[in-house]
Order: sequence, then structure tokens, then C-alpha cells
Amino acid sequence: MMDWNRLLTADRLSASRLPAHDAEISRSDFHKDHDRIVFSSPFRRLGRKTQVHPLTENDHVHTRLTHSIEVGCVGRSLGILVGEKLKDKLPAHISPYDLGAIIQASCLAHDIGNPPFGHAGEYAIRDWFRRDEHAYLLQNLTAAERRDLQTFEGNAQGFRVVTQLENHRFEGGMRLTFATLGATLKYPWTSEHAGEKGKFSCYQSEEALLQEVAATLGLPQIAAGKWARHPLSYLMEAADDICYAILDLEDGIEIGMLPYEVVEPLLLKICGGDHELLRLEVAAAPSTRRKISLLRGKAIGRCVQEVAQAFIKVYPRLMEGSYQGDLLNDCPASVRHGITESKQLARDRIFNARRKVEIEVGSFTCLDILLDAFCNAAYQLKISPELPFRMKRILDLMEYNAPKKEWPMYQTYRRVLDFIGGMTDNYATYLAQQVGGMGR
Repeated sequence: MMDWNRLLTADRLSASRLPAHDAEISRSDFHKDHDRIVFSSPFRRLGRKTQVHPLTENDHVHTRLTHSIEVGCVGRSLGILVGEKLKDKLPAHISPYDLGAIIQASCLAHDIGNPPFGHAGEYAIRDWFRRDEHAYLLQNLTAAERRDLQTFEGNAQGFRVVTQLENHRFEGGMRLTFATLGATLKYPWTSEHAGEKGKFSCYQSEEALLQEVAATLGLPQIAAGKWARHPLSYLMEAADDICYAILDLEDGIEIGMLPYEVVEPLLLKICGGDHELLRLEVAAAPSTRRKISLLRGKAIGRCVQEVAQAFIKVYPRLMEGSYQGDLLNDCPASVRHGITESKQLARDRIFNARRKVEIEVGSFTCLDILLDAFCNAAYQLKISPELPFRMKRILDLMEYNAPKKEWPMYQTYRRVLDFIGGMTDNYATYLAQQVGGMGR
């Protein structure tokens, strides 16, 4: 069984604890995690990164930033509610609000490694490294290093951002608490265990850090390079699922892809209770935007209550590290089916909308141009006695991310992907135009 004293440790990655008399009264260690994430540059850039609708001109549609903030709010509520139910099992110095702060911070960081253009950007990067014509670039890498590059993963890049790239570069990164790092790790394993969907949370470059996090928290090791998840990561995951399942439909209504009448029965199913009274309340709302807002609030509130109950129901398996699946699947049928049907509706009517597909196809071209330029320049830096002038100027664009000739190729490519993966949709589009000779 995992131990809450270790799972909730406030020790920080690559940093010694301050003496007790130097501790701040105004903020707990976990609130500091929250603030370090919020004030970071990669978090700010989420405001110009795709959630579902790339490069949209509608200001009411979610970006990765607004999505992450809303997921954080739901996660905080889940943490506090579960904390209240587990009071007698938690260490004496931990309050339900500490659990809320840990999960809120992990929710804020859960998308911080996503590349431009969302999941389409992930697939574009994977596709580029898998092409036969680029095999020569990877010829001197190990099988594990090639697999990392050919399975670019926003979760693994996010772990790299918070542990390596931001604030204290390559000296602990944001130096978050181990508790928050554990709750952030949705897939605490390396690309070897990624499976068909390519899901993992750690590149080879951060494997030693993952080992340190897992050992400090006492996460059971399942196999080489794979550990059981921190119990609180399931609440972070549920908060994310609740928000995107419900809010994707709200965005669909906002930009005219879905009629309100199609969405209302799904949200009523999730809300449960007396539908007639709720319908009367909704009917009195003065606008479609207000109607959907009212239903969304009640649906999320119901999900929070049921997920907290599900956490307690499967608690022994969570603490053993044997739980499989997600907490929403252990909720009552109305919630479970409502969320599943909402996701399916989004896949059918939103994700395949023509404008979205057009921009996603264009994003492949955009990232192809950037990867062609920067990866080839990095390769030439390694093999050429003298770097051609154009290649030198391309690497100059990377500034502090620019690789050095003596670095291993894997490390060099990682820095290229740090640079490209950190771009916003807008900047990636602009820079591809400039580098590709199409800019003014």
C-alpha cells in the first residue's frame, strides 16, 4: 500500500527544504507550486495554443490556457471533497485544501508541454521523424532515443518543461514539490511502455528524474521504466475529462457547429435529478449562451460529486497501485453514458468540421517546414567541418536553445523540439512563413 506521508511530501526536486522559521505564512508549499506554474512563460503561451479549434477568431472559444484554468478549478473542488472524505487517513499536517491545491497545480500543468496546433501538432512531429527520408538523421541514436522522437508526446514534454526547462534550467526546472509532480504524471513510464496510443510521460532524457520522483513518493514499480500512478493523478485526469467532454460541446454551440437542442438532452442526462424543474430554469434563461452556461455548471457539479464518490469506492485499489481505467467509468450510468455520448458527439460533429480539418492539414506543412530547417541545421552542425551560413543563421533563431557541436545527437534534437514544441500556433505559422521564404 502506498503511504500518504510519502505521497504528499512537500520536498522539492533539486532543492533543499528551507528551515521551518523561514517558511511563508501566506502560502503553503503546494500554493507555491500553483504560483510557479501560473507565472511561467510556457503557461502564458497556452493562451495562443489550440484546445480544439485552431486559430479561431471567436473570443469565447477555449484555448489551452482557459481550458487549463477551468480544469484547475474542477480539480481543486475534487481535491477538497476527497480530502474531506479521507480526513482520518491523511497526515495530521495535511488539510483537504492542501489536496485541492496539489490537484489544482497539477491540472494547470497538465497541458503545459503541448506543441502548437494541439494533438495535430503531436502527430505532425511524430510523422516527420518516422519518414524514411529522415532515417539518416536518426542513424546514430539508440532504439529508445529514436522511439522518443518518433512518438513526440505532450505529457512527456510537459514533464520536461516543469523539471528541466523552466526557471532553474536543467537544475530542477520549476522545482515543484514531489507531491505535485506525482499528481501531474498521468503516464509515469517511458516510451517503451507507450502502447498503441503512444501515451507516456517521460523521455529518456528525464528518466532519472522520473525514478527520483517515484522513489521519493513510494510509487510501486511495475516494470523497468514503469510505475503505478499517484492516486491523486486520477482526480487530475477526471477534471480534464469532465471539462473537455462538456466544454467542447459549449464551444461547438458557440461557433455554430452544434445546435443547442442537440446538446441539451446530453447535459440533462449528466445533471440527473428532476429534469422538469431544471428545464423550467433553463427555459427562463435570456440567451442560448446563458442556457448552456447554466446546464454546464450543474453538469460539472454532478460530475465532481460522483467522481469523489468513485475515488472512495476504489480507494483500496488506488493505494495498491492496481487500479486500471478512469474514475468516470466508475460513476453512475447517467454520468458515465452522458460523458461518453458527449465525447462521441464532439468527435462526429466538431473534430471533423471542414475548417478544423483544413487548418490541421496546414499545420502539418507548417511544422514540416520548421522541422526540415532546424533538424537539418542541427545535423549539419554535428557532421560538417564548417556550418553553412544559412544553417548557422537558422540555429541563431533558437537563441538559448541552440545546440552545441559536442552534444550527442539525441540531446540536440531534444533542444530543437523544446524550441518548436514551445511555440504558439501564431508564432509557428509566422516563423514557418519566414523560414520557408514566404514571409514579407
